[in-house]
This record gives sequence, C-alpha cells and structure tokens, in this order.
Amino acid sequence: MADEQLNLSEMSVLDEKPKRQPSRGMYVLPSLFTAANIAAGYFAITQSVQGSVAEPVFFDHAALAIGIAVLCDGLDGLVARVTNTASDFGRELDSLADVITFGVAPSLLAYIWGFRMLPLGLHLDLRENVVHAGVFVCFLFLICGASRLARFNISIDPQPRNPGKPGRKYFVGMPIPAGAGVIAALVHFRHGVPIANPWTSLGWLSLLLLTSYLMVSNWRFWSAKTVSSGDRHPARGFILIAATGAAIAWKSEWMLMILAYTYLIYGIMTRLAYSWRSLRRRPSDPDPA
Repeated sequence: MADEQLNLSEMSVLDEKPKRQPSRGMYVLPSLFTAANIAAGYFAITQSVQGSVAEPVFFDHAALAIGIAVLCDGLDGLVARVTNTASDFGRELDSLADVITFGVAPSLLAYIWGFRMLPLGLHLDLRENVVHAGVFVCFLFLICGASRLARFNISIDPQPRNPGKPGRKYFVGMPIPAGAGVIAALVHFRHGVPIANPWTSLGWLSLLLLTSYLMVSNWRFWSAKTVSSGDRHPARGFILIAATGAAIAWKSEWMLMILAYTYLIYGIMTRLAYSWRSLRRRPSDPDPA
C-alpha cells in the first residue's frame, strides 16, 4: 500500500510540468518602457528651462512629456506582471526614473511656469515673496514625492487609514505620477501660458502644498493594478491604457485635466466620506444626568 502511494506521488510529480521561465531578452522589455520614462523626464526638463512668456510652447511640450511618461510608467509595470519578468533591478530602476520624471521635472516646471515668469512691473514686493515661497514649495513637492517612493519600496502590504473593500489593493498616499500629472495637466490646459498674476500664483502654491501632502499621507487612492492583477484577463490592463492614450490624443487638454483632478478629488472625497461614516458610527456621549 505504501509502495502504491509512493508510485502515485511520483507520477503526480512527473505529471506536473515545470513552469517555463521567460528568456533573458524578455527582462529587457519592461526596462525599455522605464528608459522611455527617463527620456520623457529629461526632455521635460530641457523644455522647461527654455520656456518663457514669449515662447510658452516649451512649457506645453514639457507638460505633454510628463503625461507621456505617466503612460510609460503604467506600461512598464503592466508588461513586467504579464510577462512575469519583474526583477529587483527593474524595481530600482523604475524608482530612480520616477524621481527624475515625476519629481525633478514637474517641480522645475511648476517653479518656472508658476512663479519665475511673474512680471516685474506690478506688486514687486509680493512677487519677490511669492517667488521665494515657490522655491520652497516646489522643493517640498520633490522631497515628498521621493519620500512617497521610499515608503512604497520598503512597505509590505501597506494598509491605508481609510480602508476600502476587503481583498482589494489600494495605494497608500497619492502616487508620485499622479502628483506630477496634477501639475502637467494644468500647464497643458493653459497651453503653456505662464501665470502672470501673483495672486493666482498663491492659488498655484496652495495646490502644490495639497498635492505634496497627499503624496505622503496615509489616505487611500485607487490602484489601477487591480485591473490587470488577475491571470484570467491580462489584456484588460492593455485595453484600459490604450483607450486612455487614445482619448488623451483626441482631446489632450481636457482629458488630462479630467483624469488628474478627478483622481485627486476622488481621493479627498473618499477620505472625507470615511471620516463622516466613522463619526456617525461613534457612540454618543452618555447623559451626565
């Protein structure tokens, strides 16, 4: 009887075919999208430093490059998951690329476009103070984005303070590509025309502060990885990204604004709704009488 069980177990082991490992060349495929991500970030930096009030098209090009980089960032992770070619090298390279493309590039664009291009004529003292504050806040955006990446790299199954549906993954804090998209979307919506009023720059300053806080917060943000995480329909992620890219190519100004700010507002509203439900569930204080 023992021999029969042993033979059956040996036959089951033989029947199980070893999983085929992807070839070495396949591991290069996700890194190609990461390299495109870095190239788009570098191009955005070069365009930002060339922009001016007379030539706002350079700011517009920088914003579009960041938008393209967001698409490439989604594709490299999706390709790595679908082809089973995720690696430690790929993850580290992706993090370094994100610091450049979604940290340095948008912070530089936000500073030059929103503060540095203010006219010198009116409100000279206010302009100087706003520009100095803009330097600090743009650096704050960069350091918050880098901290968000570092926390993501060392976290194991992070849980947000306002959890959603059980078993569904969420981002803890706004991802840095989404934060960069908030900046790029508004710049592209204005066709690169820089801010000319110091009071408007104060509103831009507040938006940058809010985005910086959301990146390092513990709030829940929707993760697009849930679309492509299943093994049954891996093509859904490609279809979603392709449809998004086609919509952006059709009406880029409006689509980037809708996508970026809907994502931002959705994260805020989700947190407020959770806080409201928590207050309603909290038992009332006992009557002192």
